[in-house]
Amino acid sequence: MEQLFEGLLNDHLGFVVWAAVAFILLLILLGKFAWKPIMQAITDRERSIEDALLKAEAAKEEMARLTDENEALLKKARAERDLILHEARKVKEQMIHDARDLAQKEGARMLEIAKIEINNQKAIALADVKNQVAALSLEIAEKVLRKQFEDQAKQDALVADLLKEVKLK
Repeated sequence: MEQLFEGLLNDHLGFVVWAAVAFILLLILLGKFAWKPIMQAITDRERSIEDALLKAEAAKEEMARLTDENEALLKKARAERDLILHEARKVKEQMIHDARDLAQKEGARMLEIAKIEINNQKAIALADVKNQVAALSLEIAEKVLRKQFEDQAKQDALVADLLKEVKLK
């Protein structure tokens, strides 16, 4: 192995020198002409990736903010809906209560009017019955008296009895 190693170094020393010179020239040329554009392209690519990442992060934050806003709007809408429903229930209950009170008052008023009307009709009917009874009584009395006064002796006896009663009192 030593021989192989010694042969490479001794026999090809010129090749190694020329290869080193070519490598150094290649590095100089690459550094002067290619290294800057490649580094610029890599830097531009890094910037575009960073910009894309920042934009993605900003979009993610915007999406999170919009999601939070949507959640807040949904909560607010639900709260408003609940409030509106609560108010509607209260209004409905108040309307039912008011209608029930009004119906009770109107019913009581109608009952009172009906009682008054019944009493008035009753009084009218009683007055009519009394008038009819009085008319019938007068008619009967007139007939009885006519029957009684057909006989003159009976008339005289009746007048005498009435005069006795008047004197006694």
